[in-house]
Amino acid sequence: MTEGAGVRAGELPEDLTAAEAGMWQAFRNGTVYDLSSGDPVVDDPHGGHPWGEERAVRARIVCWLLLDGPPALAGRVSSLKLVGVRVSGSLDLAGGTVVPYVEMRRCRFEEDVLVPEARFTTLRMVDCSVPRLEAARVHTEGDLHLPRCRFHRGIRLTDAQIGTDLMLNQAVVQRDRSGRSVAADGMTVGQDLQAELLESHGELSLRAATVGVSLSLRGARLANPYARLALNAPQLTVERSLYLTPAGVGAQAMSGMTPAQGTRIQRFACEGGIRLDDGRFGDAVDFEQARFTLTDDQELSLRRVQTPELRFLGEHPERGRVVLSGAKIINLMDRADAWPGPGRLHMGGFAYENLVPRGPFPLAERLDWVAAATAEYNPEPYERLAAVLRAGGEDEDAREVLLAKQRRHRESLPFAAKLWGYAQDWTVAYGYRPGRAAVWMAVLWAAGSLAFAQSGHPPMKRGEHPEWSPALFTLDLLLPVIDLGQVGFWQLRGGWQWLATAMILLGWILATTVAAGATRLLRRS
Repeated sequence: MTEGAGVRAGELPEDLTAAEAGMWQAFRNGTVYDLSSGDPVVDDPHGGHPWGEERAVRARIVCWLLLDGPPALAGRVSSLKLVGVRVSGSLDLAGGTVVPYVEMRRCRFEEDVLVPEARFTTLRMVDCSVPRLEAARVHTEGDLHLPRCRFHRGIRLTDAQIGTDLMLNQAVVQRDRSGRSVAADGMTVGQDLQAELLESHGELSLRAATVGVSLSLRGARLANPYARLALNAPQLTVERSLYLTPAGVGAQAMSGMTPAQGTRIQRFACEGGIRLDDGRFGDAVDFEQARFTLTDDQELSLRRVQTPELRFLGEHPERGRVVLSGAKIINLMDRADAWPGPGRLHMGGFAYENLVPRGPFPLAERLDWVAAATAEYNPEPYERLAAVLRAGGEDEDAREVLLAKQRRHRESLPFAAKLWGYAQDWTVAYGYRPGRAAVWMAVLWAAGSLAFAQSGHPPMKRGEHPEWSPALFTLDLLLPVIDLGQVGFWQLRGGWQWLATAMILLGWILATTVAAGATRLLRRS
């Protein structure tokens, strides 16, 4: 009988070690094969305590079981369930089809795990020590679980297809030779991608990845301070929400739920840039209590992002830039102290429909927010804010925003135009406070009437003049178009001529500014 025929018949190969023989039998029986010592210090796969040959199995034998293993015992389902096992050699399943269920807990791998283009039903590696996971274009019908594992030279999941959930909770991933911790460009996850409390030391790359439900980085810590990006995820598609929010640390903490009393809270923290350009998020992007540590050259970039809700509720970064250029959202939920200062916020083409401030956010601070995003004059952010306020029924605040826009525009004008701008501002506030014109007109009319009432003025022609009226004479001077029949009939000498000329000029200025303001209001409506 050949060796292959013996294996298919269920016979035990002759060259197996005692540990491998026990694993072989547990595989046929579908039971857990546990080689743990019972001492938590010794059994720690990430510790320095050596594991002897009594706990070692060869990677070649593991591959043999998974790719062409013996049949299950009667009434059993074959599966590989290892606990506390040291796997020697490289576990190479590249291109293979693995039918049995695979679960490895607290195992230690001496060399890389290679599963590129392999197919699994479900693969679970929990709390394992792995030099590197090579899993480009891997395909799983069910889950790929890697919680609490430590990967010393990164993970590669480029173009992987995960049927249901990908779990990286509490995993620790170091960078590879290219500086990436997780390379998962083009990856597709059928349901949730959970990477809560993940520690990533390098670039977490999710370019053009697709997540069928939600992507959770609650409590994660991403660190890549010496490169440009810690999270590189342009064209990321998440059908529901992206969470960069706190997580509860402890046995009682559950994803998405309010932590129990006494549970320690860990915020999402990122040391390095974040790129979410051109992302599509079906429900929300949530930055609740997120902490960003950026250099002057790094960005939190949300260019052209589309999502119904952006919750910008993290700590404002002390350095770096926040870029929202071209983003389109419906609800902007934010706090006044979450945004960076002048010159470090860019909002060109940023479109939003509703403002939902969390806490006090007075109009003066909202105007500072717009000013911070426009190092040079740009009318668009002001007009967007005014339109949103007007749609919410806050017409007075909308007018204040448009007035602020005109004042900001005035700063960029040449001297003469700037003077004319000041005149419009002082008189009618660029048309947004038209009642000022009536006040100025009343003040000038009263002052002129009192002045001209101090002395009489001889008529130009005797018998061809109306009765002298200082009030009507002053009003005739101030109104540049209407003729009240007073000007031109009286002789004015010396200072009275200058006073009359000043009244005429002031009248023209008032009329012109009122006309300019009315034109602006009509154009806006």
